Amino acid sequence: MKTRLATAAFAAALASAAPALATPEEDRRTVSALDVEYQAAVNRNDAATMGRILDDNFVLVLGNGTIIPREQLLDGARSGRIVYEQQDEEPGSQAVRIWGDTAVVTALLWLRGTNEGTAFERRLWFSDTYVRTPGGWRYVLGQASLPLPPPAN
Repeated sequence: MKTRLATAAFAAALASAAPALATPEEDRRTVSALDVEYQAAVNRNDAATMGRILDDNFVLVLGNGTIIPREQLLDGARSGRIVYEQQDEEPGSQAVRIWGDTAVVTALLWLRGTNEGTAFERRLWFSDTYVRTPGGWRYVLGQASLPLPPPAN
């Protein structure tokens, strides 16, 4: 009897110490908010927030085949070469898909600003891949399409 009570007490203690598992919908909301936070950090050239969200092995793959590693992306933010007026997901375009400990965010992104004084404006699709780690969701891989043609008027 004492052994059963001790075993039950031990199991209860383990269960209360273990983190609660999120539902897929909770994961979707968490990853969605994290990706919006990341886009806002890029808009502000906030390398500290970007670095907190990015995995150490992060890479960004552009539509033209260019691969940008984490540190190059953070150095670009710190330099302030790009100044964004607009760097936001188009409303209603974001989709978050969850597969266990992996999440993929897709959305249409609208960018407008200057790069070393040269103006730019473009829209593109991106896919951002996140993985659940012991420290929370981390952004591990970004893919950005080539710029889309301007919208027809």
